[in-house]
Amino acid sequence: MENNLQLPDWFKGEIYEEGEVVTNPFSGEEYELNNIELSMYDFVNGCSMLYELRGSLADDLVYDWRRGLDWFKYNSPKAYMVLLD
Repeated sequence: MENNLQLPDWFKGEIYEEGEVVTNPFSGEEYELNNIELSMYDFVNGCSMLYELRGSLADDLVYDWRRGLDWFKYNSPKAYMVLLD
């Protein structure tokens, strides 16, 4: 899979070397993410899981969580629709 994407400067998460196929746990739909998309996807999902566990997040993490979702909407709209919408 061709990878022309770049993560934003604010992204401080792990950058994976390889992508993988991800399944939406609610719909069962699958989507192949490249390494950059997968890195952001895991960050966004990690924020979501923390929020569910704690019931809240620090303001700066909430801000980055939203920026991660926006990054997906802009850079990988199909992946966003399948996996995050």
